[in-house]
Amino acid sequence: MASTTFSGPVTSTNGFIGDVTGSVTGAVYSNYTITPGQTGLAAALGAVGNALNTSGKVIGRTLVDLDDGLIYVATGTAAADPWKASDGTTSITPA
Repeated sequence: MASTTFSGPVTSTNGFIGDVTGSVTGAVYSNYTITPGQTGLAAALGAVGNALNTSGKVIGRTLVDLDDGLIYVATGTAAADPWKASDGTTSITPA
């Protein structure tokens, strides 16, 4: 991967190497985050008040459930927005 020095608005389709530093204006979001696997994840995702639904939830956030081996992806940023599973059939809607 090549390295470039630049200024101004930036869009990366292939990630960054090293630290991204400098002044930041506006919000900075990650579309893809893998959180370490945990047990009991499906139950946690189903609880609308759980921190996984109320803090840092972004579209595309990715979580791994060690109980069922599925990868869950957030479909929205609201606490009640569903999580879709990697099996293509499972969906968890927090309530």
